[in-house]
Amino acid sequence: MSHEFINFEEISRQTWQGLHQSKQPPLTQAELDSIKSLNDKIDIQDVIDVYLPLISLIQIYKNAQENLSFAKGIFLQKQPKQYPFIIGISGSVAVGKSTTSRLLQLLLSRTFKNSQVEMVTTDGFLYPNQILSDRGILDKKGFPESYNMELLINFLDGMKNGQEMTIPVYSHEIYDIVTDQEQTIAAPDFLIVEGINVFQNQQNHRLYMNDYYDFSIYIDADVTHIETWYLERFQTLLTLAEKDSKNYYHALSKMNLDEALLISKNIWKTVNLVNLENYIEPTRNRAELILHKSQNHKIDKIYLKK
Repeated sequence: MSHEFINFEEISRQTWQGLHQSKQPPLTQAELDSIKSLNDKIDIQDVIDVYLPLISLIQIYKNAQENLSFAKGIFLQKQPKQYPFIIGISGSVAVGKSTTSRLLQLLLSRTFKNSQVEMVTTDGFLYPNQILSDRGILDKKGFPESYNMELLINFLDGMKNGQEMTIPVYSHEIYDIVTDQEQTIAAPDFLIVEGINVFQNQQNHRLYMNDYYDFSIYIDADVTHIETWYLERFQTLLTLAEKDSKNYYHALSKMNLDEALLISKNIWKTVNLVNLENYIEPTRNRAELILHKSQNHKIDKIYLKK
């Protein structure tokens, strides 16, 4: 184990899967297929081996959070407030954050009956393309400076104070913020916040994103595997965009495939890889749990903060 993981307990998949007794997943393969991202290879066995034990661990953290909140209330002689249990999920582009987030949303809603489980992506906190273009950073989309971090912090703060919050919506089809659409979140029991920047801090600011999370997950994999998954996904997006003239990838789908793939490799090398190495991966050990994926998208190792 490298020095970076000195504060983590490394757990093999075999050991991890034995930490949960139930072998009956609360969803079908068809339901799983409907929520998984493009080219993700997740199956029901993964749910049983990895995600059911994870739900049990989240239950432990939620119970601890409630007990602490109750004890603080007694100490301060105040009625304890109810606020969402917030889960942050981070990792590289194309590593599988969205699949994990949607799966956790479904599993939590079925494990905690009558609980409201909401999910937001930090894509909605990207500045609109016009603003990025005006600032000359459209080619740095996804880098820290391309996000309205103050708006994201304000959202998390509002959630922690039990407020109803309205946030922007991002569309991957048009590759921009949707101007006439918003998402309203009203005091859920669980809130999942997913994005490449959920552990990053506002520039020159003393507020820390991690302070708002009750549990946090980083999805990890070797860079060579992530690049392969990114290029595979890019090719799938080209196919899906062929008949949709409004899709951002439509123009690229009309190009010679080799030329389009050359563009995707260049985007990976000059944008996504640089962002991963400089800004995303350095936040990895801020997570409470690291899920490490092998070449076939299968989680082979789990790191839990000691």
